[in-house]
Amino acid sequence: MEKTAYLNAFNMVPYLGPRRIKSLLREIPDPAEAWKAPVSFLQKIDGWGSLAHKFAGERTRIDVKNEWDKLQNSGIWVLTEENLQYPDLLREIFSPPLLLYGEGELKNGEITIAIVGSRKATAYGQEIALKFARELAFLGVTVVSGMALGIDSWAHKGALESGGRTIAVLGSGADVCYPPQNQLLKHQIGASGAVISEFPVGTKPIPQHFPRRNRIISGLSMGTVVVEAMEKSGALITADFALEQGREVFAVPGNINSPYSRGCNRLIKQGAKLLDALDDILEEVGLAITAGGSGKNEDGDHQETGQMSFIEKEEEAILSLIPFQPTHADEIIRNSGLSPSKFSELILNLEMKGFVRQLPGKYFIRI
Repeated sequence: MEKTAYLNAFNMVPYLGPRRIKSLLREIPDPAEAWKAPVSFLQKIDGWGSLAHKFAGERTRIDVKNEWDKLQNSGIWVLTEENLQYPDLLREIFSPPLLLYGEGELKNGEITIAIVGSRKATAYGQEIALKFARELAFLGVTVVSGMALGIDSWAHKGALESGGRTIAVLGSGADVCYPPQNQLLKHQIGASGAVISEFPVGTKPIPQHFPRRNRIISGLSMGTVVVEAMEKSGALITADFALEQGREVFAVPGNINSPYSRGCNRLIKQGAKLLDALDDILEEVGLAITAGGSGKNEDGDHQETGQMSFIEKEEEAILSLIPFQPTHADEIIRNSGLSPSKFSELILNLEMKGFVRQLPGKYFIRI
């Protein structure tokens, strides 16, 4: 039986974790032999102590071969640190995952940026996450996030809209969709990127799994962008991990009156890099700008992204009336002087070209 089968069995014991398992494997390199080690030996291993007896009882309830067969039949692949596909960036962090489980394709050496934020995202946060993810993916950057509701989901969607790659890191088994309403999104991510986890197949999402997931999100990434975050947000935990791992942290400034911006604004006070244009990310991580990204004109001012050369004059006039915040259609029609039918024609063109998005209640926002 493969050594990985025993590593999978070790990984199914929730209270061990990668550090304890690796401390044992330093003493007994063969996972199959380590699995059978006597309690008296285990008690001498750093970090095991009283857990040795508990583990001895646990391993009698785990059928190593049966669990390995279940994994093989699940459609989920598994990587050890010995596999070439195991990301080098992840190897560098403190206590990297013992195993990575996933679906889709994980590419070692790809350029990665994480985008994370509040589950209760505002329209502003949604648009920022969508915009940056779309632009990064267009440049060939892989967007990493946690597939949670809110900012995470919008980041994945932005990358997918550009036809780019995105990686979702789960706090459950890679075969378990959480939240359940993201089932279609999970499928789309797996088809164009990867859905990964350090937890065995079938593992349910529980609160203590998410900080571990967050360290992988930041560990996979050259830099972490926090779009919106409350004062006690999981996104701030991801930012803390990124700093510990020696990676860049960017924060999008927000309304000082919004509770969803307090975490980001505090990060900026503490030294995170204020992010208001894609260039800020590209310059900091040393990426060259290629076709389709944001740039600066000769005066050093930021230029907007998007295919402005493909916008008609009438469309441009409408676009100038739509700010980067929700605006009702009636207000835009009133300010434009157009008939409702003409407005509908032009606004649909702008939506299809990716310049505006319609929100519930006939509101529109520029993106």
